[in-house]
Amino acid sequence: MIKRNHIRHFLSLADAGSFAQAATRLHITQPTLSIGIADLERLVGSQLFVRDRRHIRLTDAGGAFLPIARDLERGFRAADSFGRGAQPEWPTLRLGVIRTVANSVLQAIIGALAADFGIEVIEGTDYELRTGLANGRLHLALTLLRKRESGIVAHPLWNEPYRMLVPDRHRLAGSACVPPEELASEIMIARRSCEILEETSRFFTGAGVRPRFALRSDNDERCIAMVTAGLGITTAPLSLAVPGIVALDVTGYAFTRCVGLLHDPAWPASGFADSLVAKISQAIATLVPGG
Repeated sequence: MIKRNHIRHFLSLADAGSFAQAATRLHITQPTLSIGIADLERLVGSQLFVRDRRHIRLTDAGGAFLPIARDLERGFRAADSFGRGAQPEWPTLRLGVIRTVANSVLQAIIGALAADFGIEVIEGTDYELRTGLANGRLHLALTLLRKRESGIVAHPLWNEPYRMLVPDRHRLAGSACVPPEELASEIMIARRSCEILEETSRFFTGAGVRPRFALRSDNDERCIAMVTAGLGITTAPLSLAVPGIVALDVTGYAFTRCVGLLHDPAWPASGFADSLVAKISQAIATLVPGG
């Protein structure tokens, strides 16, 4: 018999793409998770994941099972709350947001929606937001989009590169593009919320750049403010640049991200979702790259 733990294990692994990350987020051991997934695969009679040394991805059967698993998790949650009385009308829209969305962009999005909805904004990591969608706690998630999304509807909003942000009085501020070696003597600020923190570290280490760090913080607003103040420089998505900061292209540093809205296929009707996306796109048109 398929149990709720089977569904939770499956959804966590599908969202995390890693046994280690999924087990950590579920607060269980990797062997426990592996046993749970193997047991689920035995019960459904199909292999749900392709496992190799670097990646965990859904098989065709796993992709077909994903929307079923999300429906089951919603059902479990509905059963948990059954008989507790009618829920209040507010909020009418629960919007999950990754922490690395610029305040100006989020302000424009909320301003565009606030006239029509009572909104609750929930911050989180990409994994946390996807989990919130899966268990019905969120209606929409503004987060990073993957090349292939399974069992969920994705609406791309903008694509942007990561750049090196320096104060406008910095010695390199007039440069269009700099080699990474040119940054070897710089003081850095580490954005711990950065989605490509490990990739960035490998890139600069590979180029022989091992900088000193003046600040390590999860708070993007503080990191950007400290760049403006001249404390150090940092890498960030282009949309986080503010007045007083210059965005530099670094040779070979070709990371990009796609940000968009995710929602479950069952919510809301497709036409309604399209109208929300159109309204949001119009609101942020001048604030994001390509707008």
